[in-house]
Amino acid sequence: MVLKVGYIPEHFSTPLFFAQSKGFFKERGLEVELIPYPSGSGHLIQSLEDNSIDIAIGLTEAFVRGIAQGKENYKLVGTYVKSPLRWAVSTGINSDITNKNELAGKKIGVSRIGSGSFVMAYVLALQLGFPQPFYESFPVLSTFKNLRDSVNKKDGVEASDAFMWEYFTTKRYYDNKEVKYIGDIYTPWPSWVITARTEIVQEKAHDLKHFLSGVEDGIAYFSHNPTEAVQYIFNNLDYTEEDAQEWIKTVEFQDVGRVRKIDRHTVIVHTYKILMAAGVLEDPEETVISRLDSGVVTL
Repeated sequence: MVLKVGYIPEHFSTPLFFAQSKGFFKERGLEVELIPYPSGSGHLIQSLEDNSIDIAIGLTEAFVRGIAQGKENYKLVGTYVKSPLRWAVSTGINSDITNKNELAGKKIGVSRIGSGSFVMAYVLALQLGFPQPFYESFPVLSTFKNLRDSVNKKDGVEASDAFMWEYFTTKRYYDNKEVKYIGDIYTPWPSWVITARTEIVQEKAHDLKHFLSGVEDGIAYFSHNPTEAVQYIFNNLDYTEEDAQEWIKTVEFQDVGRVRKIDRHTVIVHTYKILMAAGVLEDPEETVISRLDSGVVTL
């Protein structure tokens, strides 16, 4: 069986690339196909639902939200990155907006409804005390390029006033004056998790454990070879060498030996409580808790 693994082709995927290229999956008897999803976590969830992929590595808030709202076709099986994610808030280069505090009632571009860019807009509104309804609308724009074009009012995409995306991924577009930085926000939770289709969890648990062990080996290789990691990011992804070096100083992947561990308080409880306070989750808390209890698996 080939395990189809969906991932977001950004700098965070580097340990996954090492696990594949250095043979850490193969030496465990696994055949792994890495499938890039540049449009983000919302698309990963969709592909788990339609069985296009078996495993997905993406943003905590998107996957927790999905399970909390009743999605049963995937389970949380591990923690990938334990440091928070720095989301940059951007607007058009010629926009009159200069600060994230000015976004109340505006149009916020998102990759998909339910994605990290969507969920974090609510968290931003909660932190800044925006009046409800927080925003006018959420134009759904699918890709990072469309988000950038949207705030610059380019033809062919729906216009928006601002969007949120990971800081270092966005930085080169600040440097080349394509979009304008107006602030940032950090996730109040560990930023990346590993999920698997429920069928895989139930029927291929042995393979799934081996996959998670291979990811741990990839993390260990990343940690011990930062120069090689920087060169991979610089040569294969959309980052300058300087930005890759700066990012490595900020990221903290899950400790080797603990990828299969999901800290219930910091990953689950803290996340869903903030999402409920932000208005992202509307079901009764006891219903949300019950769904999350069944949606988290320790292998």
